[in-house]
Amino acid sequence: MSPNSAFTPGKAKRQTKTVVFSLLALLTLVLAACGQSTGTTTQKNSVLNIVPSPKGDFTNGFSPYSSSANYGSQGMMYETLLFFDSLNGSITPWLAQSYQVSSDAKSITFHLRQGVKWSDGQPFTADDVVFTLQDLKQYPTADSNNLWQTIQSVQATDQSTVVVTLSKASSPILWYLGGQTWMLPKHLWSSVGDPTKYADDQPVGTGPFMLKSFAPQLIDLKKNPNYWQPGKPQVSEIRYPSFDSNTSAQLLLSSGGVDWTGLFTPNIQSTYVSRDTAHNHYWFPPNNIVMLYLNTAKAPFNQLAVREAISGSIDRQQLYKVGESGYEPPANPTGLVLPSNQSFLNSNYSSLSYSVDTAKSTQLMDGAGFTKGSDGIYVDKSGKKLSFTIDVVTGWTDWVTDCQIIASDLKAIGIDATVNALSFNAYFSALQMGNYDMAVSWTNPGPTPYYLYNSLLNSQNTAAIGKTASSNFERWSDSTTDQLLSQYSTSADPSVQKQAIDGLQKVMVEQMPSIPLVFGATWNEYSSAKFTGWPSASNPYAAPAPFNFPDSEVVVLNLKLA
Repeated sequence: MSPNSAFTPGKAKRQTKTVVFSLLALLTLVLAACGQSTGTTTQKNSVLNIVPSPKGDFTNGFSPYSSSANYGSQGMMYETLLFFDSLNGSITPWLAQSYQVSSDAKSITFHLRQGVKWSDGQPFTADDVVFTLQDLKQYPTADSNNLWQTIQSVQATDQSTVVVTLSKASSPILWYLGGQTWMLPKHLWSSVGDPTKYADDQPVGTGPFMLKSFAPQLIDLKKNPNYWQPGKPQVSEIRYPSFDSNTSAQLLLSSGGVDWTGLFTPNIQSTYVSRDTAHNHYWFPPNNIVMLYLNTAKAPFNQLAVREAISGSIDRQQLYKVGESGYEPPANPTGLVLPSNQSFLNSNYSSLSYSVDTAKSTQLMDGAGFTKGSDGIYVDKSGKKLSFTIDVVTGWTDWVTDCQIIASDLKAIGIDATVNALSFNAYFSALQMGNYDMAVSWTNPGPTPYYLYNSLLNSQNTAAIGKTASSNFERWSDSTTDQLLSQYSTSADPSVQKQAIDGLQKVMVEQMPSIPLVFGATWNEYSSAKFTGWPSASNPYAAPAPFNFPDSEVVVLNLKLA
């Protein structure tokens, strides 16, 4: 199970520390609070209980630009100019009611929606958009999509029009700028400093909800009376209880105490659906690629032969059937999310798949100059044993199992690997700072394969060990890769973009900068007992998991009282 990051760091089965309340106490808290916050059955049934993923106790902070932003921050409270549906490719005007991209792809004009207010009643204007973008320029750590490597200037031509001028042609920036940039209120944020460090414990957004109360074990949101979409949401209140593992959250799910979750749930048909076949449902469309990140800034992972040997040793069928309970089949070696990206798949790789070849992996290691010690573990030319850790988040039970399988597979070829289970914050910090050997983690997809590749492989998204990488955690830096990404982004010609995607597939297959494992499912279990209108395979209006942002907001806005 993997979060979306949209960056954001994404954001699906996290854990930081042991929850103070017992499961029974927490269940009592959630159910009792729902009853106490209402006076009628209708009101009680309009409360939505969500567990996006196990994250442990919450820390009070809702800045949408913080790496530890709480649930509800992105989308439910802070919104974007546009909404992109990654499942069907559609673009929906949001805070911007329309937009125009110039013919040379060097400027974008946004026309803002009239009558939008912040939750404190102040009007949302072009000044807020300009301020938000200028804030990202002033504090580059918040500019995780590197907008200001492409933006030349931002100007409000009137109170409802913003013109973004680019320093070079860029077709992909529309998604980063319109669909992944959270608008901030200038009248409140102009004096707070770095948005990645601001706690924002009293958030004011344009979204459909606002903070009602905060506790480390429960985030409670209430309906925003100033919301700009008439009659929405029908959900009156959202409650996010905290959990420290998939297992503890699954118990509450099976008891009926949760309406919507993004959990890895083994045997879901018997443990969840069969308990109420009329109302309990799930839909797990492929959303991203679960990767084994190898820190290429460290030896021996900077050697292609080692990366090939590691990939060839991994039994992905075991990951699929055992670690992921048959929900997530082996990924394609190109790193494309299939079938949604099938039209981009290079015909040279149409039948390419992974197989376990321990003999070849051993041959590769021998050829790279490593020798096995008496214990069967390789040592390098200096005599240093190839002994490494595989980082994973404690409580993310499927990934923990995956790591155990990988460690066993690696030992079979002479690499000593130990599973290193960490709190989510420690795990994510290690990825960002490069303080790890190997790690299982998610990827960040977008409307086309370019976005996953750009996030994963662009050298502008990485950093030296000890410095923060925004997304290129394996620290891949390659001029050919960067040229292909540039070829795609600076052209609006589909044939030119397809050539670039073909080249990037070749990089993934032949250079293995990161090791695809399985297709990352969009974990999504929901009950229709109180609400209808959920996304489905026949109506994929948004990525359906509660940890997808801002998709989760769009889902809630489409829900209707049953």
